[in-house]
Amino acid sequence: MLITAVLATTYSGPIVRFAAAPAVAIAFWRLALVLPVTFGLATREPQVRAVREAFRLMLLSGLLLAVHFWTWIASLRFTTVASSVLLVSLKPIFAWVLAGLWLREHPGRAERWGIVVAVVGATLIGLSDARLSLGALGGDALALIGAVTGAGYYVIGRRVRQTVGVWSYASAVYAVAAVALGVVAAFRGAPLTGFGPSDWAVFAAMAAGPMLVGHTGMNYALRHFRATTVNVAALGEPVGATLIAWLVPAIHEVPTPRALVGGMLVLVGIGLSVGRERR
Repeated sequence: MLITAVLATTYSGPIVRFAAAPAVAIAFWRLALVLPVTFGLATREPQVRAVREAFRLMLLSGLLLAVHFWTWIASLRFTTVASSVLLVSLKPIFAWVLAGLWLREHPGRAERWGIVVAVVGATLIGLSDARLSLGALGGDALALIGAVTGAGYYVIGRRVRQTVGVWSYASAVYAVAAVALGVVAAFRGAPLTGFGPSDWAVFAAMAAGPMLVGHTGMNYALRHFRATTVNVAALGEPVGATLIAWLVPAIHEVPTPRALVGGMLVLVGIGLSVGRERR
């Protein structure tokens, strides 16, 4: 499930390039379109008491997810796919710190090496097409905010998923995030309707793959793997995103040899971390 979830997230970065809608609208519909499915499946998980006890944490998780999506999608308008996904993929470092301080979960020696190798590889991917313009720096800052909030979202998920079913957790968190983004859109005067067919196609594709399969699959895995392990596995996203951005003619961001080496290091790091955690 974890591998499937990571594969489902790889096209989220490149496909955003085909949407003309504001970033907040893309993030909103990515969440809103999956809610009928998650709420329907959550009815099979009678966990009223567990959900009530964890509601505050799920509320915070939803708010962090809303900021994560908004800042990351907005960053793609100012910097390259590889650079944006790279900075968001620093989540394992922040998750390592947060999980250690709050959950007292510390990765083992092999997993620590896996994190280091994977992050170095992801760094090579990002450095291969670094930009020095002010616009790119602004996009990089947004992506970094996305990394911090994304790490918090996964660490909370690791805690809550020990008592709350995946569909109940996903429904609550996705709904909170969607409402928060709706409020942001209203405050900023950003439209949530009136988009063309290509925008709605992007919304649907983001909801079906990266959201329903990707994020929900990772939330499922959080019950069985530490937050750091799930975040290291998620580093497979920039590898896939870079390849897709290279192969899609409308984007055609050709990776450098350094980026290809970085991709191989990422895969080695994932193997070290996830393999050790399974043992």
